Amino acid sequence: MTDSLRHTSFAEFYPFYLSEHNTRSCRRMHFVGSTLSLLCLGLLLISGKPQYLLYALLSGYGCAWVGHFVFEKNKPASFKRPLYSFMGDWVMYRDMLRGRIGF
Repeated sequence: MTDSLRHTSFAEFYPFYLSEHNTRSCRRMHFVGSTLSLLCLGLLLISGKPQYLLYALLSGYGCAWVGHFVFEKNKPASFKRPLYSFMGDWVMYRDMLRGRIGF
């Protein structure tokens, strides 16, 4: 069983998730992608145009995957644990905003 699949709870998974985001550049790409996603979701709410949902997904996952493939040199955990990885993205985003994890 791969590392990402052996975790039975998010609390167990999150330390593994963080270990997959060692480089600052990868974490920064996640942060940029998550911020762009939030902006796109805001535009969706304001405009009612559904294409902003697609833009939110593309910017969020696109930036994160560039961070993994280019800077971290690993495969995103979202390929095997999509829900836990999605949750991890937002917990890491919050932790970065609070200064618990470095940019």
